[in-house]
Amino acid sequence: MNWEAILADGMSDDRTPEILQSYSSRYPRLRVIANPGRIVSTGLNAAIRAARGEFILRMDAHTRYATDYCRRCLEILEMTRSDNVGGPVRSDPHGIRARAIAAAYHSRFSTGGARFHDTQYEGWVDTVPYGCWRKKTLLQLGLFDEALVRNQDDELNLRLVRGGGRIWQSSAIRSWYTPRSRLSDLCRQYFQYGFWKVAVIRKHRLPASWRHLVPVAFVLANTVLIIGMAVTFAGWPAGWFRFVARLWLVLAFAYAGATLIASVITARQHELGLLTCLPVVFASYHISYGLGFTAGLFRHALRTAGRFEDDSAFARITR
Repeated sequence: MNWEAILADGMSDDRTPEILQSYSSRYPRLRVIANPGRIVSTGLNAAIRAARGEFILRMDAHTRYATDYCRRCLEILEMTRSDNVGGPVRSDPHGIRARAIAAAYHSRFSTGGARFHDTQYEGWVDTVPYGCWRKKTLLQLGLFDEALVRNQDDELNLRLVRGGGRIWQSSAIRSWYTPRSRLSDLCRQYFQYGFWKVAVIRKHRLPASWRHLVPVAFVLANTVLIIGMAVTFAGWPAGWFRFVARLWLVLAFAYAGATLIASVITARQHELGLLTCLPVVFASYHISYGLGFTAGLFRHALRTAGRFEDDSAFARITR
């Protein structure tokens, strides 16, 4: 089988280019190309355009792949006659905090139950990690949207499905993702996901799934109620402070109870020692995504009002 590996280097300023060139000189099938855009979507598109083969397999860093990964992708793409195939996300965490982040990642409570979080699911889905396509499929779709720093894979799969294409997930396609080990990195990652999800929804006028709106609804509800308590604290309008405070307490206790139940269930499924970490991890997923989504809405409102044109600052936070 003829194959080639194309690495898109995002203008690295360390020894990465030197190392890559060393490998490419030893392995003729490995090609290194420049990615001056320095984001995932521009790198992917440059690699796709440069590819000479009929099939495209996307393989990201921070992930370990089974030795039969490529073969399985191609076999299942042909067997199912689908337009994109991939496997579920399996985690390879290191350390107790990373194990808690990975355990929460596979819980419906933190991520809304997307099929790729279920390592046993096999069947049609709306998106898969990474992906394997025929090159002509990607060219017909118009490749990845280079305006998106994050969520470019979800957006491409959304276009594919809404255009009549089909995506298949197979548990036989195996890879192991190394999750973040620090809560600050997790929060930054999910803030970015929430922020750029707004751009996807704005483009398509409808969310791919209504589960994407739950975290922002939670954050906005808390924000409105806390502001309401501050405004009514002085006693005007009369009696409203107590009413608003009770609403906020109901919301807070309901969330705390749901988080505790989800933490217990998740710890029993994975590792009981994670129970002390999981409530904070779940909250990090929800709040950071919700805050990012809120920031995305704010940016969109400013642009609509003609008060904001430059996206560079928002691009820089996710590079």
